[in-house]
Amino acid sequence: MTRKILLLLLLIPFLAFGRPLNERPLIGISCGSTNGTSKVKTEYADAICKAGGTPILIPVMTDSLALRDILYRLDGIIMSGGEDIAPEYYGEERHEKLGAVNDLRDTFDLMVARMAHNMNVPMLGICRGEQLINVVFGGTLYQDIPSQCPTWTLTHRNRAKDEQPPHIVNLEPNSQLAKMFGTTKLETNSRHHQAVKQVAPGFRIVGWASDGTPEAIESTNEYPVWGVQFHPESMVAQGDEIALNLFKAFVRKADTYRRAKKIHEKYLTIDSHTDSPRAFKKGYSIANRTSRLMNLPKMEEGMLDGQYLACWVAQGENTEEGTKKATARVNTLIERTLKQIEMNSDRVELARTPEDFARIKAAGKKAIFLAIENAYGIGSIANLEHLKKLGVTYVTLSHSRNNDYCDSSSDPVKRWKGLSPLGRKAVSEMNRLGIMVDISHTSEDTFWQVLKHSNKPIIASHSSSRALFNHDRNLTDEQLRALAKKGGVAQAAIVDIFLKEMPANKKPGKGNAYLSDFMKHLLHMIKVAGIDHVGIGSDFDGGGGVKGCRGDNDLINITVCLLEEGFSETDIAKIWGGNLLRVMKEVQSVK
Repeated sequence: MTRKILLLLLLIPFLAFGRPLNERPLIGISCGSTNGTSKVKTEYADAICKAGGTPILIPVMTDSLALRDILYRLDGIIMSGGEDIAPEYYGEERHEKLGAVNDLRDTFDLMVARMAHNMNVPMLGICRGEQLINVVFGGTLYQDIPSQCPTWTLTHRNRAKDEQPPHIVNLEPNSQLAKMFGTTKLETNSRHHQAVKQVAPGFRIVGWASDGTPEAIESTNEYPVWGVQFHPESMVAQGDEIALNLFKAFVRKADTYRRAKKIHEKYLTIDSHTDSPRAFKKGYSIANRTSRLMNLPKMEEGMLDGQYLACWVAQGENTEEGTKKATARVNTLIERTLKQIEMNSDRVELARTPEDFARIKAAGKKAIFLAIENAYGIGSIANLEHLKKLGVTYVTLSHSRNNDYCDSSSDPVKRWKGLSPLGRKAVSEMNRLGIMVDISHTSEDTFWQVLKHSNKPIIASHSSSRALFNHDRNLTDEQLRALAKKGGVAQAAIVDIFLKEMPANKKPGKGNAYLSDFMKHLLHMIKVAGIDHVGIGSDFDGGGGVKGCRGDNDLINITVCLLEEGFSETDIAKIWGGNLLRVMKEVQSVK
């Protein structure tokens, strides 16, 4: 009998939920703080459980390391209701009718929301939580609805029981929240003293009460953030299936994020191109979170294992003096990059091979790979061997203008009609040394001649699809097929000007395109070249970045998108590094 009871206890997680508890997404709930006690209504936890998630209460505290550790373990977070938010956080003085505020909770909630966003943890704000999200992202609030918004005639501080919802909320038909609720019109409860005034940049109001009160907001930048002014958890407690739809949809989003994290934990992930070394000057450290799109905190938040740092040199005059300056510049960038690795050796190492990469990840560190963007900076072909010893694993043959090695895609005058005699020698020497040849930035003629001349697979470290957008930096379908046939890999670039036509008044490289625009290119390239021949090269800190993917911390959003598209984890692993590492291994092999 004892053994039967023990077996039953072991089976409870499976009997109750149909699968192990660790496969249910963990949804954090931000607590309120009263008299030194962290607490939250059980309705939040009940709604999450009914939706298929596992609730985790986050106690009110300001220990950033502890909060960061908690958030790394979560798959979704709900910012709960509570007191008014102090107007100092959105640049206003206190209104005479401002309600009760809780300074400790304001600090706690602001920290949690910002950290969660940096990690791209799906986030749902409820009542105060919605207002907090608006403040965190740069919006403002009405501090006292009755005195500041006299035309809003509904009672928004209703304290009656929730069995009789006091008003209707209308949702934008094309909004994410309308899809999550499964309707554009719902009956809600309402208990709030403040409301969204100026909606935060990157957000839009998508729900209103009949008197015009904003009742729902969501990200317009394709981040997983939503907010509702009412209390759907209370509606779920009363058996409202429409309100439960919201929690089910949110838990599904969290579950996809959970699966994405598992993939990043299990497989090697690498971004094949950034221009970050340009920022490596005295006093700078990749260990610090900065406005640069690549650094170690952002790599950790986005669960990226490896990063290519390209030592880029602008194309100058093709003279002995010009080449000398370019070579000196490349040497300086390599020296600064190696110094950054040395300074942060407890967190990062230089990788030269796929085997190095696997070992570094197993040690719990991040891997840095070296590249040179523009062969103009290598000096003579004889210098390639020295660069290989320093750790360089690919060289981009040109940049925005022709050089002594080949023609550039961006130069209107084609000097060599493809590769120069020196360029052919360089390709042969790179093949011999095991350095990958990168044809991003090169002309079409150069591409075809490199493909023919190289006896090893080649790469395009950061180029997208010309069939989707006719930019000289993109690859045609014919090029993609030929690259794949020779065993190479094309790394899709996250660069707005390569993805779509930019408005005349917008500056390139400012994230004017969206993650969904990049995904169209990535999916098309996979369809044309095949799953074994496509990867990702962001070009961060060199013009890269789109809305929804503005740094290493956002790269996990691509994995979420791939899961939503139905890709298997093994195929995603190929895209996130397996394909590039296969080419690297073949190029480095001695035959």
